[in-house]
Amino acid sequence: MTTSEKYPIGPRLPSASEFVNPRSCGGPAWLGSAYRATTPCRFVRAKAGGWVYSALQHCDPRKGKSVSDEVIYYIDDLEPGMTAVFGKTITEADILMFAGASGDTNPVHLDDEFASQTMFEGRIAHGLLVSSLISTVLGTRLPGPGCIYVSQTLKFMAPVRPGDTVKARVTLTEVDKEKKRVTCETNCTVGDRTVVAGEAKLMVQRRPAPE
Repeated sequence: MTTSEKYPIGPRLPSASEFVNPRSCGGPAWLGSAYRATTPCRFVRAKAGGWVYSALQHCDPRKGKSVSDEVIYYIDDLEPGMTAVFGKTITEADILMFAGASGDTNPVHLDDEFASQTMFEGRIAHGLLVSSLISTVLGTRLPGPGCIYVSQTLKFMAPVRPGDTVKARVTLTEVDKEKKRVTCETNCTVGDRTVVAGEAKLMVQRRPAPE
């Protein structure tokens, strides 16, 4: 039996008929009410399978302002309370590719028979695969392109199964414009359940001087 036969790639993707008003922010019906957002968002088909949800919201209760997820932020643009989210369904392909790239072939992630005998009673995704979605938010959404990790703490709260849709959220808690540093609360959730929690510190570039 080949590896591809033993570990088939991914669950069936939803058809267009399973969307609820796909041009709105409601998203696919199969994702459930937790993803029915009122902020700008989009669902796109990932190249490796699965669906990706992304949205960026400036959580300022005084302004109620939402901003695009294509903006590049500099340290002078950032304020505590700004929040960005990114979601993805963790597929069989993701787990296999992460195992290959990292070398972490722990059978609790890859072998149904082995994993069924563990405390998890089934296979789980790599914790660092799940938490890498936090890096996606930081590097592409908030603060966005150009920021650099200084540190990241992680606490793994619950397992993530193949087929689970994970939402990573980053919220700015401290902004030091003089030192060009930000601190962020970071977490990943599956539905209403927190699966990863932590804190990130990053360097953020200053806006270039006009020529």
